[in-house]
Amino acid sequence: MPDDLSADAARVLAVRLRAERARVVAIEGPSGSGKTTLGRALAAELDAGLVHMEDFYPGWEGLRAGAERLVEWVLRPLAAGESPRWRCYDWTLGSYAGWRALPPSEVVVVEGAGAGSLAAGPYLSALIWLDAPPPVRRRRALGRPEDGEAYRPHWERWARQEAEYFTADRVPERADVTLDTG
Repeated sequence: MPDDLSADAARVLAVRLRAERARVVAIEGPSGSGKTTLGRALAAELDAGLVHMEDFYPGWEGLRAGAERLVEWVLRPLAAGESPRWRCYDWTLGSYAGWRALPPSEVVVVEGAGAGSLAAGPYLSALIWLDAPPPVRRRRALGRPEDGEAYRPHWERWARQEAEYFTADRVPERADVTLDTG
């Protein structure tokens, strides 16, 4: 998703989310759909805390486990009025490493596959679904300067996990907002 489009979308979504007094907003969709870009723009627009699902996955087979850790380490503590802390997965070491804490904020944006799982659903104020045609998404994801080449050998198996998860948890059907970022 180009930065100018995500900024425009974030401004429009922020008006709606403020009106609805949203507390936790999940941004979901398949890899390369623009979740991180929109998440950053929306968090800036709402002056919200931002959580990235890639911190939670325990490796390339860990989408579902990452979604469970999000609920355990972030969403339940938020709902209990506590300050969430979580261990970040170090993709280079292949294990969990340091801890992160979420600075206090009235709104939290969680971006990434798993953010809108059925288990997370009771804790969410809004679920945003992003999608784009597969060739566009693949080009975006594998073209990322920071990790595109490292991701290339894992694209297919991650896409299979996403498809299974999106179907099992009916993520697109449960979304409050759907955006085509292609």
